[in-house]
Amino acid sequence: MIEVAAAVLENREGRILIARRKADTFLGGYWEFPGGKIEPGESPAECAARELHEEMHVRIEAGDVIADTVHDYGTKIVHLIAVRAILLDGHFTLHDHDEIRWVTVHEMDDYLFAPADECLLDKIREAYFNTESTRS
Repeated sequence: MIEVAAAVLENREGRILIARRKADTFLGGYWEFPGGKIEPGESPAECAARELHEEMHVRIEAGDVIADTVHDYGTKIVHLIAVRAILLDGHFTLHDHDEIRWVTVHEMDDYLFAPADECLLDKIREAYFNTESTRS
């Protein structure tokens, strides 16, 4: 099983970053929460921060796990762990993706997500609705 961390990166306006995988990659054209494979001894938060720095040239502060799922792609099984994150600094440079967008939790339904990421959407919405209700 491949352990993968994904950053649910929120901006100041409360929008969440999603990224579209390049067409010539595994799951090309699908949207996802950016991240990557967890290295031995690394936490999901550490992995998300490292991967976004390496792949997108931004620094984030990643925190709590807000959702996880296991998905069987047929050729591999992925355990995807989503962590809440905020942007610290940097200018996005894309390598594995061809587009990024900042969306609300409601707008996520308008995008075709990679299957494992799709499984996380309801849990992410719930986590953000619970946070919003405690902020009021």
